[in-house]
Amino acid sequence: MNFENILIEKNNGLATITINRPKKLNALNKATIEELHTAFEMLEDDAATKVILITGSGDKAFVAGADISEFAHFSVKEGGLLAKKGQEMLFDFVENLSTPVIAAVNGFALGGGLELAMACHFRIASDNAKMGLPEVSLGVIPGYGGTQRLPQLIGKGKAMELIMTASMINAAEAKEYGLVNHVTTQEELIPLAEKIAGKIMNNSSVAISAAIKAVNDNFKDGINGFDTEIYEFGNCFGTDDFKEGTTAFLEKRKPNFPGA
Repeated sequence: MNFENILIEKNNGLATITINRPKKLNALNKATIEELHTAFEMLEDDAATKVILITGSGDKAFVAGADISEFAHFSVKEGGLLAKKGQEMLFDFVENLSTPVIAAVNGFALGGGLELAMACHFRIASDNAKMGLPEVSLGVIPGYGGTQRLPQLIGKGKAMELIMTASMINAAEAKEYGLVNHVTTQEELIPLAEKIAGKIMNNSSVAISAAIKAVNDNFKDGINGFDTEIYEFGNCFGTDDFKEGTTAFLEKRKPNFPGA
């Protein structure tokens, strides 16, 4: 499938999505959000794809924010629908994928860009990365999950300060806060992401999908994550991956998971 705003590359179970709007610092417009949804949906349905990596083109930005020109004159109703549709189509969708998604933050991740990175299952960053939610400086608040995910990741107090001051933090601060897992050079960012993805792909994709669901359910209102863990743990016993994993362990060999 041909896309105008993103690139997709597949290599041995790893699919890399690159947001490719360098002249706009990879800002998210309506078309890009729709293309990203299509790409993630397509890769989720591809049994050969075990890990998804998302990054931005160039060396300046992961995603520098949303394309403000598209919604500057929206009404109250239109603004609400923008947030609702965006969350459903991309941000919540990514968070709830059963395929692991790693964000490789290679520069500015601001506003919707940071919200996209936070929707991924975890993040790594290059040492030139800058992150923040500057929406209040425009008279609006984060609308793609930023007010919810940032406190989950770094705590309420730090999140409140970053949101209310519209400040940016650098990669070292983001790691200190727990917003990103690793910081490396620009040159080593993708190799590091690929190395981590390789470690993930050595394990059972079925078990990983179950673990993602169990972890996510801990953060959802009205759902008991412990109950989800019990349910998913039990389900694992009926999978071919469980049979292969335990057999390989007892036979003292590396498992060859069928992914079922």
